[in-house]
Amino acid sequence: MKKISVLSVFLIALLTACQPRKGAVVFQTDFGLKDGAVSAMKGVAAGVDPALKLYDLTHEIPAYNIWEGAYRLEQTAPYWPAGTVFVSVIDPGVGTSRKSVVLKTKTGHYFVTPDNGTLTLIAQSLGIESVREIDEELNRRKNSQASYTFHGRDVYAYTGARLAAGVISFEQVGKELPASVVTIPYQKPVLQGDSILGNIPILDIQYGNVWTNINDSIFKVLHVEPKDKLEVKINKNGIPVFDQDIEFVNTFGDVPEGKTLAYMNSLMNFSLAINRGNMADSFHINSGAEWNIVVKRKKPN
Repeated sequence: MKKISVLSVFLIALLTACQPRKGAVVFQTDFGLKDGAVSAMKGVAAGVDPALKLYDLTHEIPAYNIWEGAYRLEQTAPYWPAGTVFVSVIDPGVGTSRKSVVLKTKTGHYFVTPDNGTLTLIAQSLGIESVREIDEELNRRKNSQASYTFHGRDVYAYTGARLAAGVISFEQVGKELPASVVTIPYQKPVLQGDSILGNIPILDIQYGNVWTNINDSIFKVLHVEPKDKLEVKINKNGIPVFDQDIEFVNTFGDVPEGKTLAYMNSLMNFSLAINRGNMADSFHINSGAEWNIVVKRKKPN
């Protein structure tokens, strides 16, 4: 056998290092995993470049729930490296005039999706660097033009894979659009007198905990300490659903089993729960742009 020289090893390592790294594609849909839809999307991506790294965010977004898709993107994207391509398909308007876009954030992440509100929270939290409309003459799976109901496979997975693999640049996605996206209106966390108004964007669905968008920075304004009582009111479309005084604690076990509590969740957002119980089910609370909350520190008697 011929010996490989040190120089040859060095040159091989150098050439390998100079090869463009294949990006990651992260998929999110409301398809579920009961059929082959998700697998078909991944197959299209693998067909573009088998070396791509393909991951799942979730495929359990409730059907047509654009708002929850928007939240899951914001919850997850910051933990992925710059250059990651997210393909998000919650698309009740598939085949209609809604635009198919790729958003590049100021953090260097890419989001391939219908522009239907899915980008509401990402655009605000990560910032918009640029938005381009997908040119389906160039960035659509071959011979798929007759299909109007599976753009996730034919347009989004295909375009996202081409972008992640370096087959196309961001500029080759399509024409540049104004640096804005379709947004869903909702209550941002604001201080109003001695109360904080906020939104319930999502539930901790495994346990029924109620998560809000009131972050620790604004919550500190109330000067709340563990064991303090809070006045908490929840409304849906302005109609009262919940009104209760709740103790603020560090974690669930700080109150007896079955008791309600207020705490900061893992994202450092104000949240509500029942120790060893399901608060959302117990009080018929849900989440979405129409669910708002008012929090106030209760003055000692």
